[in-house]
Amino acid sequence: MSVSQHSESESNSGRISTTPIDLAMPVTLFSSGWQTALHRSPKIDVKSCPIEGPFPGVISFELRDKLPAVHRFVFADEQGTLDLALSPRGHGSKNSRRSTGRMERNKNQPATRIKPPAHTVKLEERLWYLLQPSLEELLTEASLQLPFDPFPYQIAGIAFLFPRYAAVLADEMGLGKTMQAITSVRLLLHAGQIRRVLLICPKPLVTNWQREFSVWAPEIPLNVISGNAEQRAWKWNRPDAILTLANYELIQRDHRLLRETNRPYDLVLLDEAQRIKNRKGATASAVRAIPRLRSWALTGTPVENSVEDLVGIFEFVAPGQLDEQMRASQMAKRVSDYVLRRTKDKVLTDLPPKLVRNAVIDLTPAQRESYRLVEEEGTVRLSRLGSQASVTHVFELILRLKQICNFDPVTDESAKADHLLAKLEEIAASGKKAIVFSQYVASLERLALRLRSFGSVQYHGKIRPRIREQVLQQFREDPHTHVILMSYGAGSVGLNLQVAEYVFLFDRWWNPAIEDQAINRAHRIGAAGPVTVTRFLAQATIEERIDEILEQKREIFEAIFSSQGSIPQNMGFSQKEIFGLFNLHSPQGPISGAA
Repeated sequence: MSVSQHSESESNSGRISTTPIDLAMPVTLFSSGWQTALHRSPKIDVKSCPIEGPFPGVISFELRDKLPAVHRFVFADEQGTLDLALSPRGHGSKNSRRSTGRMERNKNQPATRIKPPAHTVKLEERLWYLLQPSLEELLTEASLQLPFDPFPYQIAGIAFLFPRYAAVLADEMGLGKTMQAITSVRLLLHAGQIRRVLLICPKPLVTNWQREFSVWAPEIPLNVISGNAEQRAWKWNRPDAILTLANYELIQRDHRLLRETNRPYDLVLLDEAQRIKNRKGATASAVRAIPRLRSWALTGTPVENSVEDLVGIFEFVAPGQLDEQMRASQMAKRVSDYVLRRTKDKVLTDLPPKLVRNAVIDLTPAQRESYRLVEEEGTVRLSRLGSQASVTHVFELILRLKQICNFDPVTDESAKADHLLAKLEEIAASGKKAIVFSQYVASLERLALRLRSFGSVQYHGKIRPRIREQVLQQFREDPHTHVILMSYGAGSVGLNLQVAEYVFLFDRWWNPAIEDQAINRAHRIGAAGPVTVTRFLAQATIEERIDEILEQKREIFEAIFSSQGSIPQNMGFSQKEIFGLFNLHSPQGPISGAA
């Protein structure tokens, strides 16, 4: 159908003559009830305007009347989008959790709009995001039903990830970064914006991601990388793979296959992205070499020890954007459009409280005597070494002292274990559950013998990976299993243990961020009640001196994410601080202000 006519002579003169016509345009009505006026055929007035000189490439004009309402604006061909509904992944009972109703938005909450990133230049891209309906409306479509209604801050997190090619979602542990990432990927796939996704996570969390996808996006088929070299090569080269899931160890092992691929991934998503904080490490190098268009990172601890951790993550997300020599205010400005971080106390006012207390414990006489002998002998040895003393020598002494604070090496006495036993009797009597964290597997194994009456189970590096999920399931579901004994390394990331209302830190880790991760295994969305955290400190020992330094390290988040002040230089354990734990001299000279 033509709405304008022009003769050859008119074209030569540069004038276009048009005639207004009524058009019977086909209209599709959306179930949301928008634009009821579309029941009527619109009347379109086409006006002519003279064009003098050469024909311009672009014409802009002003709309004097009210702008029309827009349901969706799509540049891509509709046939180019992925029909994910045709390839569901069967997971049995997991799919039964999906809701048949649509997500309901609180009428008092403003609609969440998807805003283009500040660095978006192309007009086409900015229009595509700006002309989309609200995120709440997108999520109510029949093909995008969610099993549970997201929290408002989670909707905001999805709106943050969706338009970005480079992003770091740094929410505090327990706020649902997994759900936000899965839903964002789901939206992009349905919109035809991405076709190939690579998700990389720690090995123990592969099954957790499979479970979460079966809940939040059951229609997306997963290509899980596993098996021997030949099997993995076949899986890496699958042309029909939509979402590939692999662990960091396999990325490092198969880095050549990834680097030589002819098709870049539309999105590479890192879970627990602090695994690549060491820019010179083999894992970080292998991840950065993966060809990709979008780079997303999930981490609850973007800074663990120093600003170099954040710089290492940004070498994957946005290379060259950060430098460890930057001031905190400059670094905060650089990351503001790339990083989104929320804390539970800011966005979850209805989350049960977290009660943290230090339990200062006196060592038993046998422990005290063993501690005194080892400390005196170690201090004398370090002093005699003089300039040849190294940080390694000091750490060896610290290790021995911390282990004595847990258990006496001669008599096996433990003031901490006695205190824990008394607490667990009360917890088990009330039908509650507890998590006990320790830095040392040997301490956990000793505790397991003493806590058998509470149905204790263990989760650490010596537990075979294939039975770890069974251990977690037993702890969650067995009413007679009241305590799980976990190492910081195995239990500080990616696990959901909301059934526990008590957390005990049997000894202290070197980094408060790791402790926070461990605590947030229980204090997260879905927690049934207040979470009580007890941190054991042996009185008048090295544990108290270490605690003072650990508290200072928490300032690093404030220094960077508050965009004020300068970055503290003493966030990590410096050589002076390590030697200062024993009031010694370092090879560079005497140490002042030792604890």
